[in-house]
Amino acid sequence: MAKKLIDLVDITKSYGDKVILDNLNLYLNENRFLTILGPSGCGKTTTLRILGGFETPDKGRVIFEGEDITMLPPNERQVNTVFQKYALFTHMNIEENIAFGLKIKNKSKSYIRDKVKYALKLVNLDGYEKRMPDSLSGGQQQRIAIARAIVNEPRVLLLDEPLGALDLKLRQDMQYELIRLKNELGITFVYVTHDQEEALTMSDTIVVMNQGYIQQIGTPEDIYNEPQNAFVADFIGESNIIGSTMIEDRLVEILGTRFECVDEGFGNDQPVDVVIRPEDIVLTDPAKGIIKGRVTSAIFKGVHYEMEVQANGFEWLVHSTVLKEPGSEVGIWVDPFNIQIMHKPESEDEEQEHVEEL
Repeated sequence: MAKKLIDLVDITKSYGDKVILDNLNLYLNENRFLTILGPSGCGKTTTLRILGGFETPDKGRVIFEGEDITMLPPNERQVNTVFQKYALFTHMNIEENIAFGLKIKNKSKSYIRDKVKYALKLVNLDGYEKRMPDSLSGGQQQRIAIARAIVNEPRVLLLDEPLGALDLKLRQDMQYELIRLKNELGITFVYVTHDQEEALTMSDTIVVMNQGYIQQIGTPEDIYNEPQNAFVADFIGESNIIGSTMIEDRLVEILGTRFECVDEGFGNDQPVDVVIRPEDIVLTDPAKGIIKGRVTSAIFKGVHYEMEVQANGFEWLVHSTVLKEPGSEVGIWVDPFNIQIMHKPESEDEEQEHVEEL
């Protein structure tokens, strides 16, 4: 069973009149890659800064292995942070940059030399000791920033959108590097991003946040395939989200047409939200579909075609490897297992306030 490492208990944080985090509860298990995901202003970076000791909560506690570290400064925590801006010392070479934290701890020269070589090998930059930061590419500078953090052997590595300044190919390469580092080092990674693909690619666990609240926690597969509300469904990937009526167990009425589904326990004739992913819609001959529609647009996206289909007064988004030309009549068919039913919130602001990592 995974060992609990950090507990955030009833964390509240405001800046002026604006509440950023409102009674947030979250625990982190050891040796996990946990990603905090959400739009700008949702509270994810504030959560990370509280973990790192750069911010103090107005209320609540930060517990590390049973010890209250809420008021402990960053340099006294077993935590290191990598920021989006690499913050390398431009007047120091790479070796001096990486060794900086170890020198402050008065480690011996031989110890520092060995640790620097080890850290550079981990980030695949052997032999770069004497190079200056401005001679390196953005991706190389980011690796040095990570090496400088891991050389101090933190129990937890915090990463605040560290790949945001890189181009797409470099970002993808660094995602795999971070997964490899996490597996080799056996430490806990806490990663903050607004990029859904990054979160789905790298994480063991994803925490989806919005407006200071945790919306859902789960594996990437859970978050994508079983979103708990319309915000999560809309934020993680593309979705068709349709207000519908649960007629009875395993039967839902979508846009006036009854669809079989596999969900139960929502009651009879209850308003619900339905999520159907674009890749789960099958376009058939008109006579074979559950409903009929007309293709209004089609775009080639490389691995699939992205089509819009007007049916029953709704613009359906469809992803398929088979092109249906705009203007053509089609049927829409969905496997019952691919229809995700969600409770409608009582208000637009309804959120989950107390969610913990599973």
